[in-house]
Amino acid sequence: MAKSKSKSINLALQGGGAHGAYTWGVLDRLLEEDKLEIAAISGTSAGALNGAAVKSGLLDGGHQGAKDKLEWLWGEIGAADHTYLDGWMSGVNISSVSHAVQHSPMFMAIDAVSRISSPYAYGPFYAHPLRNIVEQFSFDRVCAMDGPELYICATNVRTGKIRIFSHDTISTESILASGCLPTIFQAVEIDDPATGRLESYWDGGYMGNPALFPLFEPELPDDILIVNINPLHRENLPRSAQEIQNRINEISFNGSLFRELRAIHFVRRLLSDGRINPGTMKNVLIHMVADDDLMNQLSVATKLIPTPPVLRKLKQSGRDAAETFLRNHWGDINVNSTVDLRDMFD
Repeated sequence: MAKSKSKSINLALQGGGAHGAYTWGVLDRLLEEDKLEIAAISGTSAGALNGAAVKSGLLDGGHQGAKDKLEWLWGEIGAADHTYLDGWMSGVNISSVSHAVQHSPMFMAIDAVSRISSPYAYGPFYAHPLRNIVEQFSFDRVCAMDGPELYICATNVRTGKIRIFSHDTISTESILASGCLPTIFQAVEIDDPATGRLESYWDGGYMGNPALFPLFEPELPDDILIVNINPLHRENLPRSAQEIQNRINEISFNGSLFRELRAIHFVRRLLSDGRINPGTMKNVLIHMVADDDLMNQLSVATKLIPTPPVLRKLKQSGRDAAETFLRNHWGDINVNSTVDLRDMFD
């Protein structure tokens, strides 16, 4: 893999709860490429957390600083680096662990409560489990004008529209809003200068998982690398209540991404057919790192309950997938799209 020429790319990071550790692995490997510049990041939910860690880490200590910040983030979430377990973990069946968690008393209690009770029922005892972690971000770095552009997506509950947070509008509240599943968390309230009122927000995945359109700005590179967590394809019909609800969420959270990819495909067809002049609209080059086979082995439980063996396995799988992408497609970055949108939609 020749790497004599520097490359520049935008990242689009999906949400998927604790399965975002897969994206951690992808980013960890990408950050080892000195000749790869991250120009902008659009993230939702876990993608927002990963994006904030990368940006603040880059400004603190370059590529190694970003790797260290990601390691810190996922260590706080639950992926403690117990090196003495590495040999044992190599033989762990990730599917068995995930389904064991699904049938654990803890997850069954969380699932049951979420189906019959509102998160507002907790009253003054309610607390967001990620708040203490997110508050530790250096927001002077996360919100800085330097470094990669960072866009965080949330859904306005009142209007149903997407809101993109960037620069000084990014805060603890906006990151928490980006991953606010309404059956588990209370809506996050944030002042909106456009409406002059306090608006409530739910998970950005409903309207942008992640949003691609902020990455269409002319000063940004044409390439968008999507790190996909929610499987696009599931062969087996979901039958249990948990499996059905999980697949509904996967389809819903992939829907907004499909809509934007279809729009990109339409514009590329117009450009290739000569129906619009080059430069009139951006010729976006799409790349994707995903592992549907792995994600099909996992249950919804390990999205909600961080499980150290699963998190570390997801990280390694993400690193492996990024390594394969770089080996096979380094020469395509800034040159060709490596996702066949025509095949995806036609």
